[in-house]
Amino acid sequence: MIEQVSFTLRGRNPDVLTCIANLSNDEVFTPPEFANRMLDTLAEAWAADNDGANIWANSSVRFLDPFAKSGVFLREVTSRLTKGLATEMPNLDERVDHILTKQVFGIGITYLTSLLTRRSVYCSKHAQGKHSIAKGFANDAGNIWFERIEHTWIDGKCNYCGANQNIFDRGVGLESHAYAFIHTDNIKTRMTELFGGDMQFDVIIGNPPYQMTGGGGGTNDSPIYDLFVRQAMRMEPRFLSMVIPSRWMAGGRGLGEFRAEFLGDRRVRTLVDYENAKDVFPTVGIGGGICYFLWDRDNAGLCACVYHRNGMSIGPNTRALDEFDVFVRDKRAVDILHKIVAAGERPFEELVSGDTPFGLATNFSDYAQNVAPSRGQVRLYANVGTTRVRGAMARKTINKNSHLIDVWKLFLPVAGSGRERERSGVDLVLSPPILGEPGSVCTQTYLVAGPLSSKVEAESVESYLQTRLVRFLISLRKPAQHVFSGMYRWVPIQPWDRTWTDADLYKKYGITKIEIAFIESLIRPMGEGDE
Repeated sequence: MIEQVSFTLRGRNPDVLTCIANLSNDEVFTPPEFANRMLDTLAEAWAADNDGANIWANSSVRFLDPFAKSGVFLREVTSRLTKGLATEMPNLDERVDHILTKQVFGIGITYLTSLLTRRSVYCSKHAQGKHSIAKGFANDAGNIWFERIEHTWIDGKCNYCGANQNIFDRGVGLESHAYAFIHTDNIKTRMTELFGGDMQFDVIIGNPPYQMTGGGGGTNDSPIYDLFVRQAMRMEPRFLSMVIPSRWMAGGRGLGEFRAEFLGDRRVRTLVDYENAKDVFPTVGIGGGICYFLWDRDNAGLCACVYHRNGMSIGPNTRALDEFDVFVRDKRAVDILHKIVAAGERPFEELVSGDTPFGLATNFSDYAQNVAPSRGQVRLYANVGTTRVRGAMARKTINKNSHLIDVWKLFLPVAGSGRERERSGVDLVLSPPILGEPGSVCTQTYLVAGPLSSKVEAESVESYLQTRLVRFLISLRKPAQHVFSGMYRWVPIQPWDRTWTDADLYKKYGITKIEIAFIESLIRPMGEGDE
């Protein structure tokens, strides 16, 4: 039955799951080819842990996709099990029914995706429908569950996912996006409620929702994929594999604790990272890239890391993930970073202000453009759109970091280069800094490096920040477009008595010719036209 369908359709018609549009940037459908890469990684790990055994020939292994959208993971698992169990269960109908009723389980993230998943897995949106290939279910949901649940509001936010009550407390005609998997205090009890009995899963695999609108307060988006990862780990499956944004590696709102836990977890045995998310999801832009991991409950150790960048695959390199407080994606960069850190110098981060250094928002407009400041005024550096402008504003307006007004300093643009690198792979990382004279301030568009004692010092710092090595070190902590103070942590402070060049820095830190070539393949020179 299934084998005949596979023979007649595959190769003649496109796979429908490669053709459907994504729901949104936070609920991204996984391409079948990529889902199968993850399943291949799982199968290899299972064989390594079980004396070469084939997971697809095991009739007792249970699989769960707790955030099913298109049903691609469960469909491909079912297809593999159907082939792998042919010897043990020669009757095709009995084999398929066993797989679908005893081995394959899912939770839809919305009503629509639950129907789509059942259609992908059962060939019918109803498990008991006349076209369903599953014959052993007593209800239309089968093993693919969905029921609308509600958020738990406390002071205007959901206690479980942080959703904003003003946005998601709405009528039953609209999805609540209160995902069942993370809206519970006891996930094992929840699984028993959904599927009955002792539901211990051997494998949890899938692609969770990535963010929640309003989760950070207001209308800003905040990540929630970390909640799904942690919840899945609490279920203690033998293996866990998920595809998530890579931004957690060095940034992401509220992800510091998650990052520390994940990097310190020696059960993460495989990490496959794509710098450009379009290599995986061609129609979706996800700043910072995408990755998938394999977590092996019973086999802790070092992690095999593979990094995909600009058409190249680097690795696998076996590494400890927690070597630094953030994850350095390319092993070649780690070797260079060790040389910098070994010098034990103070971090440039100490000189860099926090966000909104003078309390002036990006859209601050109470100033006169293109005029010199007069008595009682200061010069303002701002942006209108992407254009840098200067003007004059009242000094008395400034009530933050007043000690930085009447000194030399550098204004450091918060917005770096593009959200995802061009296919050439060469990045600017940081837009050119602006020399800030005494009596000057800036909007939130910039951070401030200072105070500096003289124009000579300021010009020395300016030359330093334009070097490729410095921008390379910033890039290692820069998960997406914006550059904040913590991303200068690995940039060492220098004597500010000269014009710095890359040649000086390469010599000082013992950077080899091969390492120089690597740095300069990633970071382009900074020219006068770069703003």
